[in-house]
Amino acid sequence: MPFLTRRKQTQQIKVGNVKVGGLAPIAVQSMTNTPTQDVTATVSQIQRLEKAGCEIVRVAVPDEAAAAAITAIKKEIVIPLIADIHFDYRLALAAVRAGADGLRINPGNIGGIKKVKAVVDCARDFAIPIRIGVNSGSLEKEILKKYNGVTPAAMVESALRHVAFLKSLDFHSIKISLKASDVARTVEAYRLLASQTDLPLHVGVTEAGALFPGIVKSALGIGMLLAEGIGDTLRVSLTRDPVEEVRVGYEILRALEIRRHGPEIVSCPTCGRCNIDLFRIVEQVEEALRTTSLPLKIAIMGCVVNGPGEAQEADLGIAGGDGTGILFRKGKVVKKFPQDRLVHVLLAEVERYRKEMDSESAKKRRFGTAET
Repeated sequence: MPFLTRRKQTQQIKVGNVKVGGLAPIAVQSMTNTPTQDVTATVSQIQRLEKAGCEIVRVAVPDEAAAAAITAIKKEIVIPLIADIHFDYRLALAAVRAGADGLRINPGNIGGIKKVKAVVDCARDFAIPIRIGVNSGSLEKEILKKYNGVTPAAMVESALRHVAFLKSLDFHSIKISLKASDVARTVEAYRLLASQTDLPLHVGVTEAGALFPGIVKSALGIGMLLAEGIGDTLRVSLTRDPVEEVRVGYEILRALEIRRHGPEIVSCPTCGRCNIDLFRIVEQVEEALRTTSLPLKIAIMGCVVNGPGEAQEADLGIAGGDGTGILFRKGKVVKKFPQDRLVHVLLAEVERYRKEMDSESAKKRRFGTAET
């Protein structure tokens, strides 16, 4: 990975059973968009997020009903749950007592010193971490005046001011996020922050927008930071089903060769030689393998002439044309069949591959050679 800077080692905290910082794997997070007090809907969405690979989930806590619902939600999910609190410190206290594994607060809008202290004391008593989340739209008035607006330096000063206060209360299980809705300020703010603290950092571009602009902004902002060794957790913010946020998050990690989760599908952009419905085939395969965790590289090519050669690094692949479909492994053709069975044959081969991997893992466990 020559284009990546060595990752900055930060202090390590735990959110539930997930380690954050200290060179632990970069965790992929998301946030529910259901009414938190609707336990059934929220649990259903979190379970979908879990299947997609989400490792930490955040829920909004705008009122007492939402805080109280955390107890019931926690009984039905596996991943750690963070309560997102604004304006009312009492909701933070209620969320912690209901079982939240962490808090996300902006101390600047929780209230005065006594109220922030109450939240910190409660988090300490329950041994959970706090994320200080500073957004470009929530800076203190005096800081805005000092810097003549929202600047990266203003965001960093706000965050470090809150960090200093929490540490003065002997609270140290802290992570930080600094988010703006534009890539440039977000990246510069994190760069500046990373040079001044070794606390773990949660990275993302907030309010990134709908699917396409959101993916582009997030890939650029999060990608540049991770490539520079900055970041311990991430969230891709999309005006979309949060499951898509998780998917994009892992794609960013995969593109940087930091983590692999589930299959990587490579496909040609099509050209005049392609005479199969490659768009539909790729969509069908993606949908079928959406919750598969196998770390496969799968090639789907539109030309039987160049397909195997162009995708020779793939574990598995298919190509079609002139009514004939082919299946290949590592660039070598292993089967020919009618073109209309392309998807069926590929999915069957993925299942065969899964069984082979399960069998190999079982042998390693049996003979004590499994990796630890």
